[in-house]
Amino acid sequence: METSAVGGTIVTPRRKRRKFPGTALTWLAVTPFAAWAVARVAGLERGSLPTQIMTATPYAAAGSLVPLLIAAVGRKRAATAVALLATTALGFSVLPRALGTAEATAGRPFKVMTINMLFGRADTATIMRLVREFDPDVLSTQELTPGAVTDLDAAGLKELMPHRVLYDEWSAGGSGLYSKHPAQELENLMPPIGHQMPAARISLPGGKTIEFIDAHPFPPLGPQVSEWNRALAAFPATSPDVIRIIAGDFNASLDHAAMRGLLSRGYKDAADQVGAGLIPTWPANKRVPPIITIDHVLVDERIGVREVSVRDVPGTDHRAVLAQLTIP
Repeated sequence: METSAVGGTIVTPRRKRRKFPGTALTWLAVTPFAAWAVARVAGLERGSLPTQIMTATPYAAAGSLVPLLIAAVGRKRAATAVALLATTALGFSVLPRALGTAEATAGRPFKVMTINMLFGRADTATIMRLVREFDPDVLSTQELTPGAVTDLDAAGLKELMPHRVLYDEWSAGGSGLYSKHPAQELENLMPPIGHQMPAARISLPGGKTIEFIDAHPFPPLGPQVSEWNRALAAFPATSPDVIRIIAGDFNASLDHAAMRGLLSRGYKDAADQVGAGLIPTWPANKRVPPIITIDHVLVDERIGVREVSVRDVPGTDHRAVLAQLTIP
């Protein structure tokens, strides 16, 4: 402000500083992501809805950068520190799946393909094309119906994979294992929890055997969440005497504490090992693209993983998962 020679006072307006969100608004943005990070790291999801929401953790990890930016630009030190911790925790939970940690493992090549057939509606021609191109040792199917069994055999699967343990049903509960090699049913390996989950001992050339389980727990919807937890807890742990593979529709992602509990019993996720762990598998063939990863090939920690890919199959809401492994 200064005095004019003519008279009066000249007022120089002060520049207004750009306003950033207040403390309350900043914490409003930071708190949900911080709570999500705590729940994810500590495995605190409980009940149906929180369990379903936890599958969106990869998107929460990316979204957590927004409140971090808001807090940092607004110079809210405490909020920035909390936001940074949340982003770091979510990032460490998610990013390894895109980076991969697999190391070369010598052994016999072994290929696995798994597909949820959506009440047997998955396109038979596409499945057979994938089988012929990929040449899996074992094909793990979920929601396998008697009609689908007939269609697949008529299309040539009976000749390509003559050994099988099938629990087909006219419902979502049917499942079945197809194998190029002799397969002996293991009746008591899995308790009757969730959908049908057949298990078999596969005899490989050279005298080596492996155990294989076709996974399909109930989805964690409503009261079924308790059965989902029980099923994931019921999968047997690995042992020095048995090499085991579990493949199928787990209705679970690696962000679920129950799924991580299963992995802690001696397994690793094949896609996670080769940097393909964030490729979504459901829902497929919809107006929206697949958004979550719930179809997996879990392998004994002694098994090597060479490559994992995901393929679209018309007629079903799941994508097929194809894994190239090495059996020690």
